[in-house]
Amino acid sequence: MDGSSPAALDLASFLRDVPDFPRPGVVFKDITPLLGNPEAFGAAVERLTEAARPYQPTHVAGIESRGFLFAAPLARELGLPLIPLRKPGKLPWKTWSESYELEYGQDSLEIHHDACGPGHRVVLVDDLIATGGSAEAAVRLLRRTGAEAVAALFVVELAFLEGARKLHGIGLHSLVRIGR
Repeated sequence: MDGSSPAALDLASFLRDVPDFPRPGVVFKDITPLLGNPEAFGAAVERLTEAARPYQPTHVAGIESRGFLFAAPLARELGLPLIPLRKPGKLPWKTWSESYELEYGQDSLEIHHDACGPGHRVVLVDDLIATGGSAEAAVRLLRRTGAEAVAALFVVELAFLEGARKLHGIGLHSLVRIGR
């Protein structure tokens, strides 16, 4: 530790740009340097936890796979159930599925039918929001269960891609905002 408080850490300094990954023209925002620094990772979880509290969630949902890295400790800190939103074929029980467009392809997410339901207030967590496709699909899945998606929390927001527009008014918090 360098003696600075977690609140003073510049989390953007723990991100690495990887040009042309996963395809030419894409600049991938790599969070592994942040994950590799316990102080920075702890600060990120602490900040996400504080962003979630005002929404009085009853559940935390994480988007596969990097979203799990932040959703699990957040759920633990808040003392709430964790809902994994998984890629197709990964959940062993009855599921609903939603497809979405990525900035460089297409994918789907699934949720168990009984993951949450009416009266539940869910905060959605992922490492990054870009075009908003996976977050929008996640919100649709949560609503299919009857739950309310009350907020979406991200470590990084690529604001210039305007993915937040797909969240249709639910609370959005990002720790690092890149662009506009």
